[in-house]
Amino acid sequence: QYNAERETMESEKKSLQQEVDQYEKQANAAEKFAALIDKYENFDELTPTMINEFIDKILVHERDRKGSTDCRQEIEIYFSFIGRYIPPHFGEVHMTPEEEEAYRKRQAKKDRLHQNYLKRKAKGEIKAYEDRTKDKYEARLEKIHEMKEQCRQEDIAKGVFIPVSMMAPQVPAVGTPQ
Repeated sequence: QYNAERETMESEKKSLQQEVDQYEKQANAAEKFAALIDKYENFDELTPTMINEFIDKILVHERDRKGSTDCRQEIEIYFSFIGRYIPPHFGEVHMTPEEEEAYRKRQAKKDRLHQNYLKRKAKGEIKAYEDRTKDKYEARLEKIHEMKEQCRQEDIAKGVFIPVSMMAPQVPAVGTPQ
């Protein structure tokens, strides 16, 4: 009975130690985040360096409805040291009966259009349309690439843009680490 109680106490001690370690880790992360906020307390411009220090990762999920220009899409933002950010609830949106009816009609129209899209896709009409317009699309892309190249050549001539291949190779100074 003593050994069983001792094993129970040891397992409880391990779980409590894990909780303490987790708490200390979170407290340490909170202190680091607070230090980061203090570092950038007053700034005039948001720089890529600042964003890289604050944000760990951003996950952009697939849209709720493919083929729709107006649909929901979930985006998760994970901040450094604190994890996923979930914005506070701003309160319930109260719509008038007219707004509710207009919203319902928009949703019904979206559903109809989406169902029609799925039917056309199943019949192969979407693929046929893409095949018919493929040449026009590729011609537009080619024209865009030509315009970009023309702009790039103009910028090179003005000295605004210098490709790396045209830059003179730089030799490191003697005694400097490479």
